Formats: sequence, C-alpha cells, structure tokens
Amino acid sequence: MKAIIVDDSKLARQELKHLLKSFNDVQIIGEAENAEEAELLIAEKKPALVFLDIQMPDKDGFELLEVLEEVPEVIFITAYDEYAMKAFDHNALDYLQKPIKEDRLALALERAAQKLKVRLNESTKSQQLGLHNQVFVKDGEQCWFVTLADISVFEILGSYTRIYFKEQKPMIPRSLNYMESRLDPEAFFRANRQQIINLKFVERIEPWFSGTLKVYLKGGEEIEVSRRQSIKFREIMSF
Repeated sequence: MKAIIVDDSKLARQELKHLLKSFNDVQIIGEAENAEEAELLIAEKKPALVFLDIQMPDKDGFELLEVLEEVPEVIFITAYDEYAMKAFDHNALDYLQKPIKEDRLALALERAAQKLKVRLNESTKSQQLGLHNQVFVKDGEQCWFVTLADISVFEILGSYTRIYFKEQKPMIPRSLNYMESRLDPEAFFRANRQQIINLKFVERIEPWFSGTLKVYLKGGEEIEVSRRQSIKFREIMSF
C-alpha cells in the first residue's frame, strides 16, 4: 500500500514512520506538514492511503478532504477523541489517537488492506468485457463491430488471436493471455493453451482421453479441454 503522512508535527511524522517499519506491506511515498502541501502531493503521487492529522494550521484534515478530486482511503491521526464521529462521517477507515499503539495501527492497516482489495476487485471487474459488450475488430481492410455474445471462440495463432463469429474468422494482434484478462470469466472459459470458448455456445460435452473433455459448440466447433482445465470446467458447469 503506497501511503503518505500528513501532519504538521515533524516529530509525529517520524514516530509514525518508525512504527510503520514493522509493516512490510506499507510504503511511505511522501509526507506533508499542511493541507496545501498535502493536496499537491496527493494529486502528484496518487497514494492508496493517507495518514491524516486533523488539527493543522490554515485548513484542517476535514477541509483537505473536501477539496480533493480523488479521495484515497484515510486513517485519521489525532491527539483528541472529540472528532471521532465527524471522522467516520468522512468515511474514514479508522481513527487513531496519539500516541499511536502498534496493535491499533496493525488493525487499521488490516482494514485498509481489505478495503483496497475490494476496490481493486471492483475496478478489475468494471474493466472486464461481458456478453453484452461490443468491440471493434479490424483485420486488414475489413472492420466489424461485434457483440461478444456472438463470438464462440478465441484461438491463438502465433502472436495473433483469431476470433470466430457468424462465419467470420478475423485475426487481431493480441495474445490469448491478454484476451483472457479482458473477458468476463463467468461468460468465457480458457479451455486450453490455444483457445477460449464462450460458455453460452456449449451444446454438449463428452468425456475424452486421460481425464480430459471434448466440448461441442453450437457453431460446429469441437474443442478439447486440457486435463487441468477439465477439472475447473466440471466445477463451473456442475451444481
């Protein structure tokens, strides 16, 4: 977790940095002593987490958050307990009182890690393409605007991927690993090293050699699922 410390006390910043040395999953990428410095630092560094003092000259920690375009996860650091309710009104992850105890800091960092993991998963999911999405495909002078629901198979050929849809088989300069990272795993399945199939096209399945499976698609394609992927395929397609 990349983090910055915002506190008008240099001693407080040093003490917190010393405590954080015990946590390998936190990287301090900057520090600021007032809200103005912090605003610029956050815009430049884009930290995932901010340790934020509340009482500072000019603007306090709450006023800083109100002017940020993108607000990181926040752990408030303060010598007083009267701001706790207001801190959580600002969606703070945690509220630590000085002097900071290591066990409370550990708990706050655990919450931060969990929250950031959820945020990352949501971001990844939002970037994935599902059956309803449309994509632009260009092969030479020919172009298509294809709904992913119409694509039955993605097949690797050298450094290109061939796309099968409606009797068309264009090739695009993308690896199959890249295609797999962009496709919704609930709709598309990596059958083997060479092919990804659209699960909506599966017509029937037969046991094949050495624990593998053969999948017959509605378009007539026959796909052999590798032994390792056959285990995963059975789990996905079974109750």
